[in-house]
Amino acid sequence: MTNSNRRGFLSMLGMTGAGCLAGLGKEVVKPNPIGVSTYSFWGFRRDDLRDVGKCIDLAAKMGFDGVEILQMQMEDFSPAGLQKLKRRAFMAGVELMGLSTHQDFVNPDWLKRRRNVEQTICYIEQAYAMGIPTIRINTGRWGTSKNFDELMKNRGIEPVLEGHTEEEGFKWVIDSMKELVPVAEKCGVVLGLENHWGLGLTPEGVLRVVDEINSPWLQVTLDTGNFLEDPYARLEKLASKTVLLQAKTYFGGGRWYTLDLDYERIAKIMKKVKYRGYVSLEFEGKEDPMTAVPKSLELLRKHF
Repeated sequence: MTNSNRRGFLSMLGMTGAGCLAGLGKEVVKPNPIGVSTYSFWGFRRDDLRDVGKCIDLAAKMGFDGVEILQMQMEDFSPAGLQKLKRRAFMAGVELMGLSTHQDFVNPDWLKRRRNVEQTICYIEQAYAMGIPTIRINTGRWGTSKNFDELMKNRGIEPVLEGHTEEEGFKWVIDSMKELVPVAEKCGVVLGLENHWGLGLTPEGVLRVVDEINSPWLQVTLDTGNFLEDPYARLEKLASKTVLLQAKTYFGGGRWYTLDLDYERIAKIMKKVKYRGYVSLEFEGKEDPMTAVPKSLELLRKHF
């Protein structure tokens, strides 16, 4: 195309001269992509919805942009099995954007902490193999609650293990995560420490670990449903370090508790810190996920 023809073409589009440059320089703010955790379908109780591949297909059919895999929901961890999930998501037109994992570093037994470090390294490598950019990790907890139901009855608070202190617990967690960060950097997988009970019960607890390690490869996975009191002020404290926002909904009433979350308010909190990453649905209500998950998607699309 000659210069004169190019000028004529741009003139037709209204993009000549300085106007063209100004148009190119204008910031376009895209909506947050919305994903869904496979946990939203399975929920530890729907055997017919455990298959991760099936969850990927459902997510695509319902209109989600991405899928966060609950690692303990997977059944085939072989290299071929991981690549099948990667291919299935690609063919369905959705991203595998998160891997939600479990670990426990709040334990006085060094060998048990070491095993959790090694297991988490395996999770990082699984995420890398599937092209997943971030994994959710936990501090772990003291284990002084009889079970999870008792922990929820006590609003997530549990006593420190007899003979030990919170200071010891934080040291165990920080020392363990320091071993994970180099592996995460090597694999290009961001670790997101979640506000998920234990020493991560409060924003101060999460920030103590993240700030101490001070690495771009350890940030925050922010769960909207894990602050049972004063949630908005607490979410705001972690918003700027968030790499994945997990959004809880409770259609049909929650299994352990129900929060009436104001997602318009939460969206404004995240917009204030220019959060542009994924919002990942974690449906945790009693309604059938086949009806509740699409309703949840509509709710999140409205505000994000």
